[in-house]
Amino acid sequence: MFTFITTTLVPVLILLLMGYALYRWKILNEGFIEAGSKLVFNVALPALLFISISQADFSQAANPVLILVGLFGTIIFFAALTLFSHFTVTPANARGVVVQGGFRANMGIIGLAYCANTYGDEGLAAASVYLGFTTILYNVLSVFVLNFYLDAKRSVSQHIVGVATNPLIISIALALFVSFFQIQLPITLLATGKYFAQLTLPLALICTGASLQFRSFSTDWYNIGVSTVSKCILYPLLLVLLSYWAGFRGMNLGIVLLMTIAPTAAASYVMARNLGGDYRLAASIIAVTTLLSLPVTALAFGALSSLNLL
Repeated sequence: MFTFITTTLVPVLILLLMGYALYRWKILNEGFIEAGSKLVFNVALPALLFISISQADFSQAANPVLILVGLFGTIIFFAALTLFSHFTVTPANARGVVVQGGFRANMGIIGLAYCANTYGDEGLAAASVYLGFTTILYNVLSVFVLNFYLDAKRSVSQHIVGVATNPLIISIALALFVSFFQIQLPITLLATGKYFAQLTLPLALICTGASLQFRSFSTDWYNIGVSTVSKCILYPLLLVLLSYWAGFRGMNLGIVLLMTIAPTAAASYVMARNLGGDYRLAASIIAVTTLLSLPVTALAFGALSSLNLL
């Protein structure tokens, strides 16, 4: 438990706080955050995913049952949270933002950082494949719920093109192909890719910390609370229970916990803003879940470890 906190959670917290402090001290600015985030999403994170998956044993990295449990559990939770929010969340145009904030985990940055620090390269590869399939579902569900409650619309064709051209999805698909056929990559390509991969998590966490916004809590406390409890407690609890029921223990169960318990993804802010949602509420949800997910993760990981499940 102590080792998990000091080697996994504390480094993540330090980088988040560093990004937040550097932005407040005006050492970093909006231009850096925007450029750094684009670099992470378009180059560094795809490189990390490609290297980790392509160099892993395909049978170990791609676990179909684990992926199906993640997809099935996410759909169940999404449906339940949407139904609950429909009758309890006001105003109506906040419901889509609350639902998205309550299930869309920041797996690509914080989730992968958790898994890499805890399980090394093997865990990173398995988590990366899980991330690829779940990311597609996250985008589909987010577009649906935001379109349902907001005036702005995004066509099905636009969404399909967006998923098909997503750098993360492309890199994962290529990496699975390379891993499955055991293609030997040039040493120069691997070395260059590893440089970008090493850049990913520190830069991504600093940019995430710099973009945190703490505001409008007094007026949106209920909506923020619904998303926070859903994202930090209920969603990971459901996925861990389903994974346990499916027979997963050890690293695989730990990956499900660490990926789903990650705070609300920064992409939820971008999508809410692009589709005309309450982006200030989305920013507050990201900030609160980011802070609370750290102690909750420590408690959850410690509880499963004490039961000899990890």
